[in-house]
Amino acid sequence: MKLRVLGCSGGIGGNLHTTSFLLDNDILIDAGTGINELSLTELSMVNHIFITHSHLDHIACIPLLVDSVGFMRDKPITLYGTVDTLDTLKQHIFNWKIWPDFSEIPNAQQPFMRYQEIKVGEEIVLQSRKITAIPANHVVPAVGYHLDGGRSSLIFSGDTTTNDALWAIANRVSNLKYMIVETAFSNSEKDLAVLSKHLCPSLLVEELAKFHGNAEIYITHLKPGEVELIMREIDTAKQRLHPKMLLNNQIFDL
Repeated sequence: MKLRVLGCSGGIGGNLHTTSFLLDNDILIDAGTGINELSLTELSMVNHIFITHSHLDHIACIPLLVDSVGFMRDKPITLYGTVDTLDTLKQHIFNWKIWPDFSEIPNAQQPFMRYQEIKVGEEIVLQSRKITAIPANHVVPAVGYHLDGGRSSLIFSGDTTTNDALWAIANRVSNLKYMIVETAFSNSEKDLAVLSKHLCPSLLVEELAKFHGNAEIYITHLKPGEVELIMREIDTAKQRLHPKMLLNNQIFDL
């Protein structure tokens, strides 16, 4: 299977898009503004959306996606998330005030979308592709995802700060080839990173020291305007694994 990066920024502006990854042609991991990279036909092929958490930069385009392609499809788009994440979407987005409830449109028997609760550690298998929710440590209930194609696999941390459980899992995955890890703030903003439960380069260094494998490390969720500074601070730390910046349209073969 192939994972394509549609958006990996902590904000917007110019060619920056917020978090979204396309797995093959039918699965999204988060649905931030990055899905604007897809054509209408490509959007209509999305059957599954795995959501890390309810923050706007990760779910912003779900309402517009469902609205745009729901009538083109013969089955609902499935939104996967923890019970807390799905409850937030139901109460605050698809509530008829912010956006229509497409789990009832055109009717409850044949809706444009449906919800499916997932739990940390639960493996979802879609045509031999294994997707497992893994722990994240954020200011709202959140998860990351382990994507296993059999030959190799990838871990996406989601939005997280210090997270021993993540590295314990990563150290057990024998076919782990890639890790996508967030680092949202520069070192001068460490207090803000801690408060908002994100990482900065100094915290990233401490986290990577917990990892004993040799997977390639890619950095995501950098704040616009601080990209070069954050990556320079990471490079200065001279990590064993030499983390690289994640790029739009990068493709990972799993």
